[in-house]
Amino acid sequence: MKKKIAILGSTGSIGKSTLSVVSNNINDFEIILLSTNRNIKEINKQCKKFKPRFVIINDVDSYKKFLRSNKHNIKVFNSYKDISKLKKKIDYTISAVSGFDGLEPTLKIIPYSKTIAIANKESLICGWNLIKKKIDKHKTNFIPIDSEHFSIWSLLKGTSSKIEKIYITASGGPFFKKKIKHMKNIKPHQAIKHPKWNMGKKISIDSATMVNKVFEVIEASKIFNINIKNVKVLSHPDSYVHAIVKFKNGLFKILIHDTNMKIPIFNSLFFNKSSKNFPAKLNISKLNHLNLNPINVKQFPVLNLIQYFSFKSTLFETVLISANDELVDLFLQNKIKFLDISKKLITILDLKEFKKYRSKIPNNLAQIITLNRYVRLKTRTLCVRSYDNA
Repeated sequence: MKKKIAILGSTGSIGKSTLSVVSNNINDFEIILLSTNRNIKEINKQCKKFKPRFVIINDVDSYKKFLRSNKHNIKVFNSYKDISKLKKKIDYTISAVSGFDGLEPTLKIIPYSKTIAIANKESLICGWNLIKKKIDKHKTNFIPIDSEHFSIWSLLKGTSSKIEKIYITASGGPFFKKKIKHMKNIKPHQAIKHPKWNMGKKISIDSATMVNKVFEVIEASKIFNINIKNVKVLSHPDSYVHAIVKFKNGLFKILIHDTNMKIPIFNSLFFNKSSKNFPAKLNISKLNHLNLNPINVKQFPVLNLIQYFSFKSTLFETVLISANDELVDLFLQNKIKFLDISKKLITILDLKEFKKYRSKIPNNLAQIITLNRYVRLKTRTLCVRSYDNA
């Protein structure tokens, strides 16, 4: 029987990688749902090839445009609220909507998914307690798709040993070998050129500032219920090792794979199936020169923010995500400099009005959305004012 799947954010990099895996194993799957915000051209191609039953196009103008040209005989919706029309549970959903916008559709589709694979850091960081509650209530299996967290998840499968420490790795992004004094005039087109991974602009810039590792440490702490002090970051320019787990029985486990997101996606879709699409052999040279080291926090000061958080879910995570999102947007618009992203993020998180959120637990999605809007507005106001006065 074919496995019924849904892909939220099917036109993004993770969504397209998932469809590539599906395409190579087309007899195993039936696409039920695809979604995009406004990439009509790409989703038209996907509809033609995979013939989903439903499509969600979140942007109103793009939705209307798609309706006028819809030749696919597909039910098209303009809101993630329409996920409820699925009625029956889908075998597998991958949540790959980028950024903060991924939280709402993730929460909406959990009740209709037997398994949900989440590739969206922001959802897991801001709304983990809400996601966990829904996953438990609807008995939905959960798989993290970030390469580091999928690796940890894989290393824990089949073991009852207790975790003592988790190590996640960081390539260092495009400026790993640069000194701070040489990073003052970095332009957006330079920051989005990741040396190992092909990612979108936002994620690439998060990698360049290393704030993505702050996210991943928080994420790992929540998902695997481990004290945040026991999640460490190691630099590893080759991106061959993705995670190391130290157990309390003295054993270490390490997971390696090539820099290809299709590998964790494939292994989240299948259990114990081989694929001819990953022909790479063990890279002995890389294993002999892993070059794993602690990261220089003077070069990447944003990593100091890790100490502000614990594995408990609070609204302070929303402050972090929202302020960073706005700062990255401002950098892409040339409103602030590259180094300002980290500097201003630290400044904003130290504001007295936001410190109170360190102890406040998010009770619902509306609370998170409201705070997100306020933090982004506050961030933009502070940064644009200082930019105009410069």
